[in-house]
Amino acid sequence: MTATPILPKELGQMIEWRRALHANPEVSGSEFQTRSFILQQLAQLSIPVQTFDSHAGIVATLEGRAGGGVIALRADMDALPVNEETGLSYASKTPGVMHACGHDGHMAMLLGAATALQTNRNSWRGTVKLVFQPAEEAAPAGGAPLMIKDGVLDNPKVDMMFGMHLWPDLPYGDIGVCRGTMMASSDRFKLKLFGAGAHAGAPHQGIDAIMMTSDVLTALSRIIHRQTDPRETATINIGTVHGGERYNVVAKEVILEGTVRTLNESVRRDIPERIRRMVKGICDGYGGNFELDYQFGYPSLQNSPDETGFVQLAASRFLGADHVHGDHKPVLGAEDFAFFAEKVPAAYFFVGCGKANEPVRPLHSGFFDFDERALFVGAQVMEETALAALTFLENRYPL
Repeated sequence: MTATPILPKELGQMIEWRRALHANPEVSGSEFQTRSFILQQLAQLSIPVQTFDSHAGIVATLEGRAGGGVIALRADMDALPVNEETGLSYASKTPGVMHACGHDGHMAMLLGAATALQTNRNSWRGTVKLVFQPAEEAAPAGGAPLMIKDGVLDNPKVDMMFGMHLWPDLPYGDIGVCRGTMMASSDRFKLKLFGAGAHAGAPHQGIDAIMMTSDVLTALSRIIHRQTDPRETATINIGTVHGGERYNVVAKEVILEGTVRTLNESVRRDIPERIRRMVKGICDGYGGNFELDYQFGYPSLQNSPDETGFVQLAASRFLGADHVHGDHKPVLGAEDFAFFAEKVPAAYFFVGCGKANEPVRPLHSGFFDFDERALFVGAQVMEETALAALTFLENRYPL
């Protein structure tokens, strides 16, 4: 079984879809106009859909010939609270909101793969679920658990699942994937340090929360550098620090917010206790106190061996083996696709979209943009991957 290549006119259609979505972005939890747009395209393809009252997610179901296995393909829908600075003719019409992470392209690619699979549905056996998922950017909860709770992996039960992400660090025409850990876990914490206020001229009468903060920041780095196996990968990043009331007052409170990223689950579970122990020792020394609100978020994204192999096979058929990076290094970005991968065998891959002879336009930046020809690559690899997996599953579910 081989895929029917997506025709150039279908690439043009994907570009139109992508630009329409890009111009009208919606943040996590608000993707209802986006849902309406996708539903319109699925209706034109005569693909039945299921929607939900509590969120904007969609599950569309493609049926090939009778029997066979069940594959799920996923794209995320939400944009970011980022002000667009690209100057594109189809730039965001909503101030302060932008598809700065490529989710507009993900939706267009999945619609492109759906078009080809639906057109050739008599050439393959089984079922393909198209999962359009909201709120991927809504860490630490994410939208994937909402859809899992609503049964998108059941009735019929999904055998394998695949997802993709546009990746500007790879050039257009390349694919990145690896077996095992593909992306990091992502946890979030808020740390409050409590001292006691006093006049700056009599600091001994207070407990300086800012001084405590300086020691805490150093101690947090030591958790990574001196208490974590150097062969493991982990980071603790403090993103915000807020404290103090006035320039001549000893600060009585400082609030720090940060994230922890790891590739190893045992390292991940160990870090919160190390933070508590370090911070307690510092606060005790000053006579202060603290509160730690630590929220476990997205788990690390684990690619199953067989499913990763289907991606590599499909991409190699289409792009050639030289353009498939099957040993792509794990990244410390996080993805709530990881929740799906905890439930069913799955694989997630990167679609190169960097523009030749141009600096990388990073994800989550107001300047993010990509080579739109990558839509062709992503849709084709997604379709070919689904067909390779369905062929494999024919042996598991013989007629």
